[in-house]
Amino acid sequence: MELLGAALQRIDHFVWGPGTVCLLLGTGVFFTFRLRFLPWRNLGAALRSVFGREARRGGKPGEISPFSSLMTALAATVGTGNLVGVATAMAAGGPGALVWMWISALFGMATKYAECLLAVKYREKNSRGEWCGGPMYTLRRAFCAHPRLGRGLGLLFAGSTVLASFGIGCMTQANSISAALLETFAVPQLPAGVLLSALVFLLLLGGIRTISKVSSALVPAMAVLYFLAGGVCLGANLENLPSGLSQLFQSAFSVKAACGGAAGTLFSAVRFGTARGIFSNEAGLGSAAITAAASSESSPAKQGYFSMTGTFFDTLVVCSVTGLVLACSGVLEVPGVQGAGLTVLAFRLSFTKIGGPAFGAVGAGFLCVCIVLFAFSTILGWSYYGEKALEFFAPGRRIRSLYRALYSACACVGAVGGLSVVWAFSDIANACMALPNLLSLWRLQNTVARETFAYEETCQISHKNAPKSRAKRLRFPARSCIIKTNPEKRT
Repeated sequence: MELLGAALQRIDHFVWGPGTVCLLLGTGVFFTFRLRFLPWRNLGAALRSVFGREARRGGKPGEISPFSSLMTALAATVGTGNLVGVATAMAAGGPGALVWMWISALFGMATKYAECLLAVKYREKNSRGEWCGGPMYTLRRAFCAHPRLGRGLGLLFAGSTVLASFGIGCMTQANSISAALLETFAVPQLPAGVLLSALVFLLLLGGIRTISKVSSALVPAMAVLYFLAGGVCLGANLENLPSGLSQLFQSAFSVKAACGGAAGTLFSAVRFGTARGIFSNEAGLGSAAITAAASSESSPAKQGYFSMTGTFFDTLVVCSVTGLVLACSGVLEVPGVQGAGLTVLAFRLSFTKIGGPAFGAVGAGFLCVCIVLFAFSTILGWSYYGEKALEFFAPGRRIRSLYRALYSACACVGAVGGLSVVWAFSDIANACMALPNLLSLWRLQNTVARETFAYEETCQISHKNAPKSRAKRLRFPARSCIIKTNPEKRT
């Protein structure tokens, strides 16, 4: 087992080296410029629309509303990485790693927009009348002239998604839940794992509609809870906020980061910040495209705008709360504390400042509840990813039922076992998802641009022809949409 773990670690470091990270970030930069910064310029309109009535309306059986699609994708992406991953990045790369997480998210919005647009454009209906889509279907269209290659790459993506769902989507999240409950409330790991496994199985029986309903309620609730706890921490360290922000930007762009030492170089801030940002929001991984394809929204570009807001919420909002609390509380300078321990210490010290040691324990308890909710939502989100990926090459009711049972059992196994090998194996599977997905994006870049500019021109015409009283109520286009272009000439 030790030899296997060491071998997987070497492969993991190779596939997630600087080349892969640069490819992911570079794809986002390319599409941001290729689409003439429309993902940035239309962000405000997308945020307003995704919380509107129209986005909450469901469609026919087998479809979910755009809002539910976004919440299901966020359920999978907003996980323990937003709490532990941020602390790991800032401890290893200096406080400036948070700034590079923001930068990767800004460009990652264009990547997620493109992959979700293509997922809706090339989705298909299965025998039950449900929409199925994602990079595995997009790859077949990207390589229609070479069908064997397209299907082979699709199978690689789908198989990697199934494996990753068991590992990073289920077992590692279950382990985080059981560890948090054991450390904070002294709940034994085995009973916690059995209860978690049973709860997951009951929810999976309802399929995407049940998962999306739970996610639509759970994701906003856990976000509000975490913002309240984070707000208390920032209020307790308010006098440190200006210096904390200054330290973030000085560390992000200086040759030597503020923490000093080898880990504090500019290269480390860029490397760990970018990598953790990508791991957190999954832009370029192709996973969010699977839930985007189930949306009732018929416009590929509009669903792309809805879906890209997930990257904004995940990294630029939730991760920012964690990063600012860490920067303002001073825990980054505490030696010997890493990962989850840093975040727990930051919350405990901040709450202690306000109400003493007893209130500090409340802060640690708040964080434990957040870890449980974040990890549980990730388990639900990834179960849908894995099920749809499995359906691509092994459709059938029995196979689906077997997957759900096995997935639920893995939650119990993960809750009681050590998972160092699982982490490395899951990271490798994630890389095998990202590379085919990025290949399809580059092959279909003209399709993405054509759909985007055509939708933009349609919005311009609608906005011009609408009465003044109605024009103010239009969700799309954003008032920043000022490009008047012929989509055919652009592409």
